[in-house]
Amino acid sequence: MARTVRFHEYGGPDVLRLEDVAVGDPRPDELLIRVDAIGLNRAEILFRSGHYIESVKRFPARLGAEAAGVVEAVGAHAAGFEIGQPVSVVPAFSMNDYGVYAERAIVPASAVLHRPDGLDAVEGAAVWMPYVTAYGALVEVGGMGAGDTVVLTAASSSVGLAAIQTANRVGATPIATTRTGAKKAALLKAGAAEVIVTDEEDVVERVLDLTRGRGAEFVFDAVAGPGVVNLGKVVAPGGTLFIYGGLSGEVTPYPGFELGMPALNMRTYTLHETTTDPERLRRAEAFVSSGLRTGAFQPVVDRTFGLDEIVEAHRYLEASAQVGKIIVTVDHK
Repeated sequence: MARTVRFHEYGGPDVLRLEDVAVGDPRPDELLIRVDAIGLNRAEILFRSGHYIESVKRFPARLGAEAAGVVEAVGAHAAGFEIGQPVSVVPAFSMNDYGVYAERAIVPASAVLHRPDGLDAVEGAAVWMPYVTAYGALVEVGGMGAGDTVVLTAASSSVGLAAIQTANRVGATPIATTRTGAKKAALLKAGAAEVIVTDEEDVVERVLDLTRGRGAEFVFDAVAGPGVVNLGKVVAPGGTLFIYGGLSGEVTPYPGFELGMPALNMRTYTLHETTTDPERLRRAEAFVSSGLRTGAFQPVVDRTFGLDEIVEAHRYLEASAQVGKIIVTVDHK
């Protein structure tokens, strides 16, 4: 048995329950992981509340797709893993099938990466989702490189901060946006070349001014909704507007016609585009691992909670006050 977070109905953080659940043995292509730390993501809020891109298929349901821990059992066909190895789990599966909000969890071996030396469990649960998301969209798909400019919405999120560091690493210029001035100093310290406070400044005017009228080769947007029209205005000819989240909760128009049909590429991006493709994931792992080794990448952890504080942790995540990653740790005493 293992203490496991489940929910029996859609709702707010209070629907989360910590229950004793039988774990079982891994199937041939799976691993059993002792979970030491869990990375929280907004997808879990949406899944819990019934607003995610996929619905819960059955209750009680589990949560979580990002964690760090140690291998406890290896399926017969899960090559390359040994009992006792420190590993990280990356989001590469449906939460209808697996969940890592638990003391111990079975996960597909294809979603597990070896944890680099020197990376503890908290860092191991904080690093992969943000950096692989940023790398997968901007570098793997978009080809971002030296001399490019990227505009980042929700820049104080873990993905936003990873995108700042990713841009700097490849020689691109990251322009961060934030709603109020409260996080401006933190974003500049994190490596943003410029920070636009959207409650006080005109995003279109500022981006065009900063790029001498050309616009940005990339916009990396976690908000979606009506704001994509203005974001479309700042995309350089032939550039790309990536939408990787829907924080606004509103209908997202296609701005091309309203803007006079410019040479605008607009596409959605999900982490699974990278994590479920073995070759893309291999390249992403190499990119992130090398960034960690050189110090170019430094995962930012805003706050940690215990597993028995999961309700409070979800409330904190919903408040959107964090700068960086929220981590839940698991005490195995």
